[in-house]
Amino acid sequence: MSRPFPFTAVVGQDDLRLALLLNAVSPAVGGVLVRGEKGTAKSTAVRALSTLMPEVDVVSGCRFSCAPASPDPACPDGPHESEASGVRPSRMVELPVGASEDRLVGALDIERALSQGVKSFDPGLLAEAHRGILYVDEVNLLHDHLVDLLLDAAAMGASYVEREGVSVRHASRFLLVGTMNPEEGELRPQLLDRFGLTVEVAASREPDQRVEVVRRRLAYDDDPAAFAARWADEEAAVRARIVAARQLLPSVSLGDRALRQIAATCSAFEVDGMRADIVMARTATALAAWAGRTEVLAEDVRQAALLALPHRRRRAPFDAPGLDEDKLDETLEEFGGQDEQDGDGGDDPDPGPGGGPGGQPEPDDAPQGDGDAAARPEAGEGGEPQPSGSGAGEQQSARAAEPFPTKVLSVPGLGQGAAGRRSRARTEHGRTTGARRPQGALTKLHLAATVQAAAPHQRVRGRSGPGLVVRRDDLRQAVREGHESNLVLFVVDASGSMAARQRMSAVKGAVLSLLLDAYQRRDKVGLVTFRGSAADVALPPTSSVDAAAVRLESLPTGGRTPLAAGLLRAHEVLRVERLRDPARRALVVVVTDGRATGGPEPVALAGRAARLFAAEGTASVVVDCESGPVRLGLAGLLAGELGGTAVTLDELRADSIAGLVKDVRGRRAA
Repeated sequence: MSRPFPFTAVVGQDDLRLALLLNAVSPAVGGVLVRGEKGTAKSTAVRALSTLMPEVDVVSGCRFSCAPASPDPACPDGPHESEASGVRPSRMVELPVGASEDRLVGALDIERALSQGVKSFDPGLLAEAHRGILYVDEVNLLHDHLVDLLLDAAAMGASYVEREGVSVRHASRFLLVGTMNPEEGELRPQLLDRFGLTVEVAASREPDQRVEVVRRRLAYDDDPAAFAARWADEEAAVRARIVAARQLLPSVSLGDRALRQIAATCSAFEVDGMRADIVMARTATALAAWAGRTEVLAEDVRQAALLALPHRRRRAPFDAPGLDEDKLDETLEEFGGQDEQDGDGGDDPDPGPGGGPGGQPEPDDAPQGDGDAAARPEAGEGGEPQPSGSGAGEQQSARAAEPFPTKVLSVPGLGQGAAGRRSRARTEHGRTTGARRPQGALTKLHLAATVQAAAPHQRVRGRSGPGLVVRRDDLRQAVREGHESNLVLFVVDASGSMAARQRMSAVKGAVLSLLLDAYQRRDKVGLVTFRGSAADVALPPTSSVDAAAVRLESLPTGGRTPLAAGLLRAHEVLRVERLRDPARRALVVVVTDGRATGGPEPVALAGRAARLFAAEGTASVVVDCESGPVRLGLAGLLAGELGGTAVTLDELRADSIAGLVKDVRGRRAA
């Protein structure tokens, strides 16, 4: 295994390095979430941190890393009264996005448990990460059931593995570090709050710094050992400073002034719950220890707020994380009073890896309060993609109306896609509907079916005692039904007729409402728009509902209505997506008034394009945007060609749409 890139050789990224170092000083801070575009050294810096962590004392032979001074009394490898002790390097355990539940929490040998009453347990990643680092790359893509297990372990400091009444518990306290690209979707609020700190990273725009990044990376790739040797002294100095800060940490005083500033800041930014206050207090204390001080200053509280609050003040799914620094400074000044050490002329601590006093970044380098550029890089350089056919007749983009709750639009039938919250599917979690022979490793035992399969063979197998003689062929896997996520592909009419009577504002509000529903149900979304003479893929299928909301907000309108082009482009998007993700079923939501103009026989062409979806059995809904006293009913005709159903904008709201899903299913069944 190649040695990691040296931590001190990472160019720039001062906030990221500081946040990781603070967690190394005080693991109680609660971990780090690193958000940013691809190729910004997120994973490199996290992997490099493991080499700086101090060694841990462990009970020799314990698979669960029990501390010799205070072993876990419930350790599956215990008791440890007189076991020999040793030391080992601190571990960094990586959790793959596609890991199974058994790989994360461990697995019990069900056959031995049923036939012999023996708890034979194979530890998982949560046991391996105990007293170390648990690193999740692309944490926003982690399956929901794994997120639930992580939340439980992070909250209780222990992992529970239970299979049909046979349970094992072991300690699992770890430093949780996650990296993510916001373009690919956001985190669930519950998991987001579990990260103590968050950092936004972006590639430098300074040519000299970019040159240095490339120079160091090439040198490392050519000879990792020689490159690491060049940075050995710097690595040793940071490692020693971490140890010194850990020793100083218990002596750091968090005064009433600092506590009032922390409480006032969390209150001013309307942060939910009390976890933010606690994390800020621990972070400010770690900052002081890292700077070699025994008293928390206002600058520590400010830096702690910049690291601990941005991801907690997000009020709605489409809000960008960030902090208003002017408001932060006003709050700290109002509740801080005169700092006792102001103007005493004391020596400043040596700058650390962060660049500022005590390793903290200078104020000019602090995360910016807006946060839009970092949180939504898809709206960065190059601007929004402009639909084809723009020009004469183009109107200014209308703002979306206020979103509203909608009821679920589900795909009929029973799928087998990724776990989610929209359509019925066979999943690893949910209600039990039957049993089958296991295909591969047994994950969910159907106890009654297993006993029923083993019962007729007890005499032949020589059963003489009360125990049931169970063979592997008797084991039955539980078949469960839950819900899956889908691809919700929006096909939005942006022609001139949609802009009449300010209709587009209401249309955008409706689509935004459906996007919010897709966010809550863990769906992938895509956006196709059509106007003028052609259709465009405004957003390819992605897990980032935020990105879809940004593209929708800036959608211009005007021109003719090439309905057939929009449907054909959507059909092509679905064809490509089926190759990439064949298990994920699609729901097409066409938002239009049904009018088709431009070119020869536009209505007939649209009808033929719509029948392609019907022939393939693609579930579809047409949101009828027609308004006014005279209605042509073209959207309803389009829905009939698609094999779906039509619903008006008014019917899309909450309880008004109650019968829609049944209507969709009825049409598909027919």
